[in-house]
Amino acid sequence: MNPIVALPPTPLWKHFAALCEIPRPSKHEERVVEYALSFARARNLKAQLDTAGNVIIKKPATPGMEDRQTLALQSHLDMVPQKNASTVHNFLTDPIRPYVDGDWVTAKGTTLGADNGIGVAAILALLESTDIPHPALEALLTIDEEAGMTGAKNLQRGNFEADLLLNLDTEDEGELYIGCAGGVDVNAILPYTRDPIAVGSQAFTLSVRGLRGGHSGLDIDKGRGNANKIANRIIDTALGKIPELRIAALDGGSLRNAIPRESFCTLVIPAGTRDKLQQSIDSESARLSQEFDNEVDLTITLEPTETPGSTMNAASQLRLIRAIRCCPNGVARMSTKLTNIADTSNNLARVVTAERDGKPQVQIQCLVRSLSDTARDQHGLDVAASFELAGATTWLDNAYPGWAPNPSSPLLALMRDVYTEMTGAEPEVKVIHAGLECGLLAKPYPNWDMVSFGPTIRRAHSPEERVHIHSVANFWDYLIKVVQAVPGRN
Repeated sequence: MNPIVALPPTPLWKHFAALCEIPRPSKHEERVVEYALSFARARNLKAQLDTAGNVIIKKPATPGMEDRQTLALQSHLDMVPQKNASTVHNFLTDPIRPYVDGDWVTAKGTTLGADNGIGVAAILALLESTDIPHPALEALLTIDEEAGMTGAKNLQRGNFEADLLLNLDTEDEGELYIGCAGGVDVNAILPYTRDPIAVGSQAFTLSVRGLRGGHSGLDIDKGRGNANKIANRIIDTALGKIPELRIAALDGGSLRNAIPRESFCTLVIPAGTRDKLQQSIDSESARLSQEFDNEVDLTITLEPTETPGSTMNAASQLRLIRAIRCCPNGVARMSTKLTNIADTSNNLARVVTAERDGKPQVQIQCLVRSLSDTARDQHGLDVAASFELAGATTWLDNAYPGWAPNPSSPLLALMRDVYTEMTGAEPEVKVIHAGLECGLLAKPYPNWDMVSFGPTIRRAHSPEERVHIHSVANFWDYLIKVVQAVPGRN
C-alpha cells in the first residue's frame, strides 16, 4: 500500500493516491475525467460532462443545512508533466510515484501533481463524506488548466446555482487570494539556412542542467536561472574565441509555464579546438555560478557526440543568438499598488530546432503574465519584437484575463473570521502573479464571489515539487469549517 494513504486526513490522501495512479498531463485528461464521473456514479451523485470537457458534480445539502447558500468548489484535473532528463517516465502511461520525505510528500524524479491534485482530492473527499454537515455543493473539475485553461475558457452559463466559489489552487497555507495575473503565449518561428559540415569538424553536446526551475509565475521573481538564456550566453561567449563554432541543434526547456531547468545544444567546431571551447565554457560557468549563487546544482558539461550532417550558417546563427539575448526574461515590472508582487513578466520557456516541410526552423515559446491585461498584451508585443527583428514570424495566442481583486468580498470576510477563530492569527490576503481560473470563471458567472486558498506546495512545475503534510491537514480542517460557516440565503 502506498504510504501516503495512511497520512491524515486519510479521506483526502486516499483520493490523492488514486489520482497519482492515473496519467493526467494537460490535454490528456480522459482517464481522470472518467475516474471523477465513475466516482460520482458510484455514490449516486448527479454528474455531467459539460461541452468544454469539464466534470460537474452536485451533492444536496445535508439535513439542517438546506437553507444555506449553495457553494461551488473548483480545482483542475490536469498536472504539469516535468521530469529530470535522467528519469525514465512516460507521463501518458506511467503513474506518479509519491513518497514521504520527512514532513513532505514528493515524487521520484517527476512532478508530483499536488498542483492541483490536492484540491481535487479534497473536493472528492468532501463529496464522499457522510459525517460532515454542508450546504448544497457544486463541484467544478476543469481540464487543461496548465496548458491553456481551455476548460475554464469554455465554461458555459446555466450549469450552476451557487453564488460562492472556493478555488483550491494556491500554494501557501494561511494565505487567501482574491486576484491573479492574466497571461498570453508568445510564439516565434525563426527559419534558418543550413551549411554543410566542414571536413575534420568535431561535434559536442553542451548540456545545461541542475537549475531549480519552478513555476513561471510564482517563482519568476526569485532570480532563478533560465537554461535557454544561459546556454545562449555560453555559446555567444565561445563564438568570441572560436568564430567557426556552429549550432547544429537546440532543445531547451519543455513547458511554457515552467522556468527552463535544462538545455541541450549540439555544437560543431573545427578539429583541434576542443580545449579552447572547454576553457571558454569553464570560464563562463565560473562567472555564472557567482551570478546565480542560488543555483547550487547548476551543471554545465561538454561531451562528444555524433557529427551531424549540417549546421546553421553564420548569419542565421547570429540572428538567433542576438534575438535570445534581446528577449526580455523574468520580471519586467513590480506592482506599484501591491507589496512584493510582480506586475508583468516573461518566461523564455522553449527554444528548439525542428524541421517543417523540409525547411529548418527554430521554434520559440514564451509565456507573458501581468496583473494588467493591457500591460500583458504590450509586453507580449515587446517579446515578439525581439524575434521579429531577427526575421521570425510571431503570434500571440491563448490570452486569458487576470482576476480583479474585491477586498470587500463577503466570502473573504467570512473566511478571515473562520481562520482567525481557528488559529488566533489573521490570514494574509494576497494577489498572485500566476494564472488562476477565477478570472475566466467570472465571465460566464459574474455573480460568483470567489476566494482561492490551499496547502503549502513548493517547487510546483518542477521534479522537486512537494507538498507539506501538516499544511494539508490544516487546509482540510479549514475547508470543512468554511463549508459549515456558509451563511443562509438572503
